[in-house]
Order: sequence, then structure tokens, then C-alpha cells
Amino acid sequence: MVRDTKILDIRGRTLKLNTAADVVPLLEGFDPTLIEEVHLGGNTIGIEAAREFANFLEKTQNLKVADFADIFTGRLISEIPDALKALCDAVEHKTTLVEINLSDNAFGVRSVEPLRNLLEHNHFEILRLNNNGLGPEAGIMIANWLKRAAELSKEKGLTSNLKTVICGRNRLENGSASAWADAFAEHGTLVEVRLPQNAIWTEGIHALAEGLSKCPNLRYLDLQDNTFIKDGSKAAVDAWAHALPKMSALETLIFSDCVLSEEGDDEVPPPLQKLAEGLNQNLVTLVLQNNNLNASTFRFFSNSMTSLPKLRRLELQWNDVDEESEEDIDAIRLIMKQRSGKVFAYEEEEEEEEEEEEEEEGEVEVVEEQVPSEEARKLEGDVNTLSDIMSKVTIH
Repeated sequence: MVRDTKILDIRGRTLKLNTAADVVPLLEGFDPTLIEEVHLGGNTIGIEAAREFANFLEKTQNLKVADFADIFTGRLISEIPDALKALCDAVEHKTTLVEINLSDNAFGVRSVEPLRNLLEHNHFEILRLNNNGLGPEAGIMIANWLKRAAELSKEKGLTSNLKTVICGRNRLENGSASAWADAFAEHGTLVEVRLPQNAIWTEGIHALAEGLSKCPNLRYLDLQDNTFIKDGSKAAVDAWAHALPKMSALETLIFSDCVLSEEGDDEVPPPLQKLAEGLNQNLVTLVLQNNNLNASTFRFFSNSMTSLPKLRRLELQWNDVDEESEEDIDAIRLIMKQRSGKVFAYEEEEEEEEEEEEEEEGEVEVVEEQVPSEEARKLEGDVNTLSDIMSKVTIH
């Protein structure tokens, strides 16, 4: 297999890299001036090893992807800041950088400071900070640095480059939600935001609605497993009813496990009512699992599908689907079938789809195995020709 000289990839090798000497063999044969991607994940990197990687990264001229996910497993908390600083400082001024991935590293509030310069002077488009154990305090720090980056861009008369922010499973909570909302609003350029599983409740969700409504180009939004309604307060669902019409570019909306409706409430959640007004016509995927939705909401969807002409995937599992709802579910299913789309109202339907996909993948593999390569076909032809020749040979 020919090695791609533009990509340095040591992911998943479970290497324990402590010293510069541990790193040098991994860099042999790579010209840093040609490197476009660096992937270090699935290994554990100490301070001296990080500095050796940093020396290499500083020499890059076309770096686009800096993937530092999952590189501190088993390291002492005292090691992480210095190692992280070496790597971040090395890529801070890379104007070619498109994506930075720092996911699956246990930073917490004690280890985030080394990110400051990188985030405040960001040139990149994609930030991945998933599962870092940030908590609200570190969340505020990171959000404020991102906001400062947008402010600095504006001071220079420039538009922010930031397009994607992925920051799930970080316990951001209400304490940092307002800071994130301010950062999103300041950038205004975002097309993708994923903040699932952050224990953000009504007040924080309300703030995010206001901040993200300033991002008119937003196409992908994931707020799964955060809480819209708590202790009877519906301020957040009302805020999102005002925000969604401003997001006309939205293609994917994931509001699963968000308590959009209280148990026993027959009202269609206000954000969903707004979808019927026809201002979100680009929506392709809508995921609303486990939200206490009941017959009134299913009837609403069966009567409102024309307002969502591009919708191809609607997920409604783990809601209150009863016999009264089946007629409306069937009506939605018929409309989706006409669009070559799918609605999922029951858990087993998703399981069936997964099984179908696995079967299709298996069929493709079998077909690929049966199709001979060009070399094999040529060899078969040569054998047939030789066979014809030998059949005409007579030995006296």
C-alpha cells in the first residue's frame, strides 16, 4: 500500500509516546512542507513527545486538519497543559487550517487555558470539542475566547471563518449556555452546531435560541438530550418558536429527548407549530424522539407535510403513539413514501432499517468478490489462448 505523503496518521495504534525519541521514527519519510493532515488520536502523548510533534507541525505550510482527539489517556492532569500548549501553539498561526479536533480529552477547567490563543485567533472553520469534561466554568472560558475571535475579525473588517462547532457531552449546563449563545451570535456565520447531552435546561435553552437565531445560514442543529421544559416553564419552547422561522436554511434539526411537551399535554409544541408556517422549507431531517408527543402532534404533522416539502426523514419513536394516532401515522408514512422518505414511529422500524442496510452492504461485498479484476480477466484470456495453441500442437 502506497503511503499518502500529505497525511500523517497514527490513529488507533495505542502507542505510549513519552520522549522525542519515541516520536522521531513516526515522522521519518514525511516532509512537513507537504503535510495537509495530522491525526494523532488513539495514542497517549507526554510533554516531550508533544513538543517533538510540535516542532514538526511548525514547519508545515499547507496544514488543513489538526486532529488531536484522544491523545492523553492515562496521563497525569499535570502533564496535559504543557503537552496541549505545545501542540496548540504550533498550529495557532496556520492560516490554512480548516479543522481542529480536540475531542475525547479530559481537559476540565484545569487544562483549557492552553487553548486560549488558538481559539481567540482562530483561522479554522471546524471546531470539535466533544466529550472533554468541561463543565460550566471551562465552557464559559471557551465560549468567551470564541466570541473574542469574532470581535477581532470584525475589528479587522473581516468575516469570521468559523462554520462548525461540535461541543457535546461536556456538562455545559445553564451556567455557560448564555456565554455560548453570545459567541454564536457574534460569529453569525455558523452552518452546523451540535451541543447534545450538556444538561442545559430551560433558561439556557432560551438563551441559545436567541443566540443561534443570529445565524441565518445554520443548516444542522443538534440539541439532543437537553431540557426545554422544566418545572412547568415553557419560556424555552416559546423562544424556539420565535427562533426557528429565522433559520430558513435549516436542513437537519435534532430535538430528541428535549421535553418539548409535558406528559399529558395535548398542545402541539410551539416550535413544531411554527414549522407549519412554511418558513423552514429546506428541512430534510427532523428528529423528535422521546418528547411526550401525542395524538394531537401526529395529526398536526399529517395535515402539515406540505409546509415541509423537502422532509425525507421524520423520527418520532418513544412518544405516545396509540391506536388513535395510527391513522395519522399511516397518512404521514404514505406522504413520505411518495417522497422516497421514511417516518419512524416505532422502535422496531429503525431496527428493521439497520438490518436492511446491513443486508445491502453484505450484497455489495458479495458482488464485489464475484467481479474479477482487469488483471484477472487478462490472465484468463491468456490462459485460454495458450490452451487453444496447445490443442493444435502434435508431438511425434
